[in-house]
Amino acid sequence: MLIWSVLIALAGAFCMALGSALQERDAVRAPGKSVARFSLLVYLAQRPRWLIGTLAAAAGVSLHLIALSGAPLTIIQPIGVTGLLFAIVLSMAFTRRRVRPGQIGAGVAVMVGLVGVIMLFPHTADTPRMTVGTALVLAGCVLGAGVAGFAVARKVRPGIRGVILATVGGSALGTTSAIARVVASGTAADPMALFSWLTPIAIGVALFGGLMMQNAYRTGHFSAAYAILLVADPVVGAGLGALLLGEGLPSSPAEQAAAAVFAVVAAVGIAVLAKSKNQNPEAARGVRSRGEGSAADPEPGQEKRDVLTDGESPSDLRTGEPTDHRA
Repeated sequence: MLIWSVLIALAGAFCMALGSALQERDAVRAPGKSVARFSLLVYLAQRPRWLIGTLAAAAGVSLHLIALSGAPLTIIQPIGVTGLLFAIVLSMAFTRRRVRPGQIGAGVAVMVGLVGVIMLFPHTADTPRMTVGTALVLAGCVLGAGVAGFAVARKVRPGIRGVILATVGGSALGTTSAIARVVASGTAADPMALFSWLTPIAIGVALFGGLMMQNAYRTGHFSAAYAILLVADPVVGAGLGALLLGEGLPSSPAEQAAAAVFAVVAAVGIAVLAKSKNQNPEAARGVRSRGEGSAADPEPGQEKRDVLTDGESPSDLRTGEPTDHRA
């Protein structure tokens, strides 16, 4: 049973990485400003490839949960984090860029740091409980952080913008995980608990987190954005679990020191990925075509055309409507 759980977890990590890499392709090509509003999700929901990516990511989450039913978290969670390397390689392959050793090393650093932090959190708890008022406060905090993130993100370079948006997006999804944990626990005891006010609050926060992540992908710094998602989601979820749901934090000074060291290792890896000049060239062209600040130069040998998709010109993207280029 253990070997099957490991294989299922590995398949889940690959599906999540594949889904996110597919979403990036349409996110960077979407019309609108560099930091788009909810209309971005409406646009993306009409793109077949983005929908396939969403289904692949959902399948990855499902496989991860199935794997957890047959093996302990200490085995499955590290396997799930390997999705970062899958994501880096897949994104580079889709955009025909060369994978650099430094990016792989940074990805490994993020994985090691994240696994170290997660393993130091206690994984036992009483039945989690949360009031609707508390959930609304959490949702308000996420929304406030998002508004601040939007304001700052418009004024900074793409790499930093991706970090800010992914941090807010990952935190929103981590908050969703905490609320969903309460809903799932209550539903197991009483199916009607699924129809409480916590469910629409969780869905709303999840949609907001998804919007922030798609905007993070639009910067072209997919590896850094995905790394932050993998870190922020479980760490915020575990933190809220410790503060609000009766779960614990690392208690001994040795564990706290170790957690801090692992967090620094993960942060260094994310910083390296964010500073990488190997930006998705489609995102760089998009910034130039919209006239929004500066973007990383395209990779050597790539054409300096202000075109984001086959047959789409910058004017098409400003209006958000397709143009018939046939004679």
